[in-house]
Formats: sequence, C-alpha cells, structure tokens
Amino acid sequence: MDSSERDSKQIYFTHLTTLAEECSVINPELFNKYIVKRGLRDIDGIGVLVGLTEIGEVHSYIIDENEMIPVPGRLLYRGIDINDIVNGFFSEKRFGFEESSYLLLFGDLPDNRELESFKQILADYQKLPDNFARDMILNAPSKDMMNVMARSVLGLYSYDEQADDTSLENVLRQCLRLIACFPSLAVYGYQAYAHYHGDSSLFIHSPRPDLSIAENILHMLRPDSKYTELEAALLDLALVLHAEHGGGNNSSFVTHVVTSSGTDTYSVIAAAMGSLKGPKHGGANAKVVQMFADIKENVRHWDDEEEIEAYLIHLLDGEAFDRQGIIYGIGHAVYSISDPRAVILKDAAAKLAREKGMESEYQLYTLVEKLAPQAITQVRKIYKGVSANVDFYSGFVYSMLNIPPELFTPLFAIARIVGWSAHRIEELVNAGKIIRPSYKSVAKRRDYVPMKDRNPILCNLGDS
Repeated sequence: MDSSERDSKQIYFTHLTTLAEECSVINPELFNKYIVKRGLRDIDGIGVLVGLTEIGEVHSYIIDENEMIPVPGRLLYRGIDINDIVNGFFSEKRFGFEESSYLLLFGDLPDNRELESFKQILADYQKLPDNFARDMILNAPSKDMMNVMARSVLGLYSYDEQADDTSLENVLRQCLRLIACFPSLAVYGYQAYAHYHGDSSLFIHSPRPDLSIAENILHMLRPDSKYTELEAALLDLALVLHAEHGGGNNSSFVTHVVTSSGTDTYSVIAAAMGSLKGPKHGGANAKVVQMFADIKENVRHWDDEEEIEAYLIHLLDGEAFDRQGIIYGIGHAVYSISDPRAVILKDAAAKLAREKGMESEYQLYTLVEKLAPQAITQVRKIYKGVSANVDFYSGFVYSMLNIPPELFTPLFAIARIVGWSAHRIEELVNAGKIIRPSYKSVAKRRDYVPMKDRNPILCNLGDS
C-alpha cells in the first residue's frame, strides 16, 4: 500500500469516526426531561434498587425524618462487619482470605475442620491443565495482565467437558477451580510479559498446596520465593478487603446481568474481568500510584500543605498528571465520610511503611488524603462529602510489597472472583428474569431514501 492510498484510507476513516460521533450525541437536557437515572443512580447519588442480595452490604448513610444523613462507611460480609472479620483472624495470627471466601460462598464462617477441607479443595484445583500455561500464556504474552486473565478464563472453557452445564453443583465446581487458579493466571501472565517485553529472566514456580493464596502469590512472583510474615499477612488482608462489595458495584452487577442470560461460567467471569479492568473501577489503584509518582516529581516539600493543596487544585483543573481533572483514590459512589476498607488498609500501610523504611511516603499519602476533600470542595460542586477509597492505599501497599503495577488490578480480580462467584450462584438460585433495563429512543422519525436519491458526502475510497 503506497502513501497516497494510506492517506486516502485515513481520511475516510476519520470521516467515519466523525459520523459515528455525531450520530451518537444525545441532547443532555433529554436525560432530565425523561428522568433518566444515569449510572442507575438518583440525582442525590443513591443507587436505583434493582435487586436483592444476602452476600455483601455497603452501608454509608441513615434516613432520619426523610433526610439522608451520611455516616462512617461499613462493609458487611453475610451480615458480619468486615472489621470484626479482620480483627478475628488477625488476633489469632492466621490468614483470612480462604475463611472469608468460605463465608461469602456458603453463608457461615467455617469451623477448623470445614476450613481445612475447603483449603484442600482449593489446593487440588490449583494446577492448570497440562500445557495450558505454555500454550495460552507463555506463547502469547500480552502487555495487559487483565486481558491475559480474561483470555485464559475463556480458554479454560475448552478444557471443561461440562462447560455449558449451569447446574448449581457444576457452577460451584467451576467457580472453585477459577478461584484456585486465578493467582497462577495472573502471575504467569506477568512473568511472560516481563520476559518477552522486558527482557527479564523467566521464573515459573508452581503453586504449593501447603501455602495460603496470598503466600502463593508472593512465592510464584518472586524469583527466590521469599517473603516476610508481615508481607504475606498484608497481602492476605488486601485480598479479604477486595473480595466483595455488594451487588451494585459495576463488575458484580455485570456478573448478575450476564448470568441472567443463561450463559456459561467462563463467559460470565470474563465479562466481569472486562468491567474490573476499567480505570473507573478496579484499574484505579494503579492510577493512584502513578499520580503519586507525579506528585513526588512536582512537589518539592512533601510536608508543605500549601504546596500539596496547590498541586491538587492544578490536578482538578486538568493541569497536572494525566490532565483528566481527577484525584485518583478519592471519592466513592457510595461512601462519603469514610471507606472502611481504606481505614483498615491505612493502618496496615503504616506498619509496612515502618518495616520498609518508607515513612515519608506514608506521611505524604496521609496529607493528600487530608487535603484532597478540601481541594475538591473548593473546585467542584458536590452533593456529598468525599473521602479516600480502597484504591488510595491498596496501590501503596502493593508498591511496598514490590508487586509490579501491571499486577495491581489482577490482584483485585484474584480477590473479587470470590464475590463474583457468590453473586453468580445467587442469581442462578433465585432464577430471576433476564436483566433488561429500558432505554427510550429519542431519534426523530425519518423516511427511507432510495439509493439513487442519496447525496454523497465524501469521495469513494481510493479516489483522489
């Protein structure tokens, strides 16, 4: 193809892009006219009720005399406060992710025998099919680990003789297998990327059945497989906090929507992965770390509140970092006063910062957390308060664990696959209708125009 032909095709494609954009614009006033709940949220920010769940509860306000009053955020798994769950396994100095997974999937906290049996099932399911890692991951490396994982999930369909069986027992088997092998899919995907795109040595460690999921992630990721007790404990904590967040978050809602169509488990989880990848959802934690790297480069004195606040205002005005006008990690669709996950992770981050000698970075995070709501109030008109969300400190914790940014969102997926599995099962058990919300067409009626009467807008492809 010569340069003139390429130029002609580019002109035509630019023209098509313009047409696609112009025919997709909807007058913003029409959304108000027809009372459209954009984002499935009321004008005051309360989510539109579209379903019921017993899995997770997100609590952020109370109603007093018909007035919504924000309160410190709470997160409950099967009715149990996340703080109590965390304090429970922390006080007994054991890992909590497997225990929390059992709770979310089966409704109650396991006793010791039930927990050990559950962990054995997961250990049995850790091994990927023969040659799967080589054929699906190592031979087709990608620069995006979420895409690798989603592709691998769809690939596992081909290795399952009962892939389309949506009976409860079979779906549970599929979900447990995915929960168990997600760490391998993520870490092997990264190792392939680092080797083929980063010229690093290729390390492939098999998961060990005697290790927890958090320990196995560090074992498989690090060349020497070494980690401290605190490192493993805090990664385990992060997994617990990310495992579930009610049915209304984007990826869990996607799980309900796609499950309601009657499709297979692998398609459902791959769709949820696509949702979680987005920077407005699970991809935000990597953005927080990138934003702080920019802060460190442009703020000379990390303890100067005026200098930090000035940077944050520039950020909100679209004059700093990625020019998107967003302070990543601040604000949440539901929480306003506080995100309980961020509160827990903040304390954990302080402990790890002391072990890693990164107290100054931690203090910078706390100052930005303090000053960001003030800057947002000054620049934006907001209907509710804002606070740090879980992404604000999770990326910092992962960085201190020397986990590469490419794995930040996959770690979210490794945890949230548990919540997705519970929501898929809940949707199947309750046998609801296919989820199909209403969209009103606002297009004007027009007559069909015969080919001979249509006016050409652009020359044919290839014409000069």
